Amino acid sequence: MARRNRRRTDDVRPLGAGYSNRRREGDFVVQSISGSVSGKTYICPGCNQNISAATPHVVVWPDYQGPQSRRHWHTPCWNRSLQRRAY
Repeated sequence: MARRNRRRTDDVRPLGAGYSNRRREGDFVVQSISGSVSGKTYICPGCNQNISAATPHVVVWPDYQGPQSRRHWHTPCWNRSLQRRAY
């Protein structure tokens, strides 16, 4: 069977209660994740490197799409992407 490249919408896990407060940055919702809450390894879309488990980072999604389209970013990578959008 072929591997799926996209997450099915019914596979989206809800955001846990251990997450920090959400904030808006432009058209995006940003949620900080502490290292103690993060238990999986993710790939940062900003640098295509692993975000190791127990590493503080941010979860970002477009405000109009909702959390089902969320992506995990290294905090510095997300900050750099904001600076590029500001110009």
